[in-house]
Amino acid sequence: MKKNISYTEINSEMWNHWASSGGEWSLAINHDDFIKATQGIFDIYLTPCKPVPIDWFIPLDGAKVLGLASGGGQQCPVFVAQNANVTVFDYSAKQLELEKMVAEREGYSIEIIKGDMSKPLPFEDNTFDMVFHPVSNCYVQDVVHVWKECYRILKKGGVLLSGFTNPVIYMFGEGEEELKVVNKLPYNGLESNNNNTEELIKNGGVQFSHSLETQIGGQIKAGFQLKDLYEDNHHKGKLTQYMPCYIATKAVK
Repeated sequence: MKKNISYTEINSEMWNHWASSGGEWSLAINHDDFIKATQGIFDIYLTPCKPVPIDWFIPLDGAKVLGLASGGGQQCPVFVAQNANVTVFDYSAKQLELEKMVAEREGYSIEIIKGDMSKPLPFEDNTFDMVFHPVSNCYVQDVVHVWKECYRILKKGGVLLSGFTNPVIYMFGEGEEELKVVNKLPYNGLESNNNNTEELIKNGGVQFSHSLETQIGGQIKAGFQLKDLYEDNHHKGKLTQYMPCYIATKAVK
């Protein structure tokens, strides 16, 4: 990859490309579904297929909620529809444009901040009641940093809802006929032989297979109490026929 561009910038451009191409995680909520959400009728996802249980959410009316790497106009509008005070933080300008589009269409206010979650988050200590963090930390190298920052910016008793990949999925390359083990864990995209920035932007960016020790254990070591978790399958591909590919957790400060 080009030496003058960081891996997080590559990933930001990858998401810009994805959003501009109409990727499925960039299909913003439509007006009818937003209206249903204002009536309490909604599903919201940390992982691809299984909706978050309703009892995982705090009372959202008046709550301060951060959508961390949660741009795209899919989840944060639902929180706004529950009368939450919502901030969305994402490194993709195109994903944030979708947030702005929905807000303007529905006539509500939302704080939109472009930033890199691999760096210190631009929020004071004890700011938020809930952090909603869907699958995205595979795009940063140091996930423990993310958990520490989430703990810092949450109020005491605040809730962290997060989704992340099962690290085993990075072992496999998927062909038409069979699954093949192609990578040793932990997988580090910075050590890949692919140094072509344009190809990385078009084909998934620079990713990392974080261990469960750093994903779940990292939350606990940051100070969180783990309250619940569930596994989820992917919605496509051969591997999902054999194993769950994602995990979601609820943790409390």
